[in-house]
Amino acid sequence: MPPRRRLTPDARRDQILAVAARLFAERPYDEVLMEEVATRAGISRALLYRHFPGKRELFATLYRQAAEQLLERTRLDPADTLVEQLTQGLDAHIEYFAENRNTVLAANRVLAGDRVIQTIMTDELGALRERLLAVLPVTDDAVRRAVSGVLNGWLVFVQVLCVDWLTEESCSRTELRDVCIGAVLGAIRPLLDEDPAPDWPPAGSAPDGRPGSRKA
Repeated sequence: MPPRRRLTPDARRDQILAVAARLFAERPYDEVLMEEVATRAGISRALLYRHFPGKRELFATLYRQAAEQLLERTRLDPADTLVEQLTQGLDAHIEYFAENRNTVLAANRVLAGDRVIQTIMTDELGALRERLLAVLPVTDDAVRRAVSGVLNGWLVFVQVLCVDWLTEESCSRTELRDVCIGAVLGAIRPLLDEDPAPDWPPAGSAPDGRPGSRKA
């Protein structure tokens, strides 16, 4: 057997995070053991704990990395309409939630009271709010503050709704996305002089974007 290649500290840390990401995605948080992370990574427990003092710290590092990657994937294109940007961003988030169900549930339920996890979520939601504010037709400071508050509440609503959807799956991904789009547009339209999304709802849809006839 060839000798094991010695990794730099940064490369070893990345390897541990990759192994942990797979384990946290495969099973609930409480069923992931640090000993198994070490075994899967092919390292000793002592080396694992040298990089991460505990499972919460390992998970928090992994979750921050995932949040940063998701923000990068959902970078909005100013050439797109607001509805197109919302659609693309929500599709990416819902896809991530579905592919990483156990990780998302751990962050939002098992570790809901963890201050580090909450800070990561707050930072992510804040970045998303600022991106949306940047593409909305808002120039007045008072209106901007009002819209910012609405967007903040909407982002929390989307997060809670998506987490519930992971456990209940009471609608399709498209329906979930369209409900979220309809909710934010319904909330910000009364605050703006200009309709930010004249292309919503699509022709032949209900006011919330669901398929069906619109009332006159």
